[in-house]
Amino acid sequence: MKWLLALVYLILFVQYGIGWTSQCSDPHPLWPQIHREYEKRPISDPYCKAGIIPFCPTGLPSNSMPKVGDSDLLYVYAMKAPVWEFKFGDLLKKFNIMHDAIGFHHVPTGLNMTMEWYELFQLFNCTFPHERKVEQDLMWCNQGAACIYMGIDEKHWKENGTLVKVGEINGTIFNQFAMWTELDNNTFPFYETWTVKESRQGVTWFDPFDCASWVLRAFSKLHEYGATFNTSVHLNYTKAVLYSDQPMCIGNATTVYQNVTTINSLKKFYSYFQGSQNLAEVLLHLFEYLPYFLMYNNFYLYYNDEYWHLPLKYPYIEITYDEVPLPS
Repeated sequence: MKWLLALVYLILFVQYGIGWTSQCSDPHPLWPQIHREYEKRPISDPYCKAGIIPFCPTGLPSNSMPKVGDSDLLYVYAMKAPVWEFKFGDLLKKFNIMHDAIGFHHVPTGLNMTMEWYELFQLFNCTFPHERKVEQDLMWCNQGAACIYMGIDEKHWKENGTLVKVGEINGTIFNQFAMWTELDNNTFPFYETWTVKESRQGVTWFDPFDCASWVLRAFSKLHEYGATFNTSVHLNYTKAVLYSDQPMCIGNATTVYQNVTTINSLKKFYSYFQGSQNLAEVLLHLFEYLPYFLMYNNFYLYYNDEYWHLPLKYPYIEITYDEVPLPS
């Protein structure tokens, strides 16, 4: 019996990477993992394309946050709309899949401004890599950035979502926040879709780095600079949660190519999540993934330039929409 179990284990290791040996920077990480800070934003590979809609088409140039008078009064707004509303209307609102942003109204001039942090190259590209056939590698197009543009499209935010005033600030606070926005935008350039937890009430292994988490960090920073918020306003935020036993780091973006078993396992997994031109192909790939998932419960996460093996557990995946209080 023991030899049979050993044989099964060996087959699983060769085929699917079970029994990893860590090849990462920190073999005993603290949880949740701290999102990596960079000295500056890396240059995007020309392979990465934004798709049909370019990133921030009407936005201000990079690193050009407006400045205001120190004594000026500004209103702060929390704004929400369904993800991909331009394509599916309010469909994803029914599943609490919402996009978050912040708005500012400059009282002396009456001018409005919208700020939202999102993917440079679309959500799917931030969640899974491309398997490039010629280069034989996994190419990630997973940068995110702040988009700042003048005006607030009230119809867009109100029709299927939220546009609510949450506070008032002076120009000094706004100018400090503007400086933070530029620094943050250049030093935290990568998007992360997933929240990974041990259980609903258990340890959080990884936090997301997405539109909602940027808004929460922005509100926290405004409060640090002196903003007072209307805490009677209740706001919920979307998270895509994976449930997993303790993750194991199996290699960084370079070392995974040094082990044939590791890179083949990663490529096998990501082959089920390659971009497609239509919904039918996406559904077909997901259907093909189900037997693999049901047998092995494997998932691979790319976080801080490292690959992590997630042994998924019930309930496996969940979209949550939890309330997070405004800073007080």
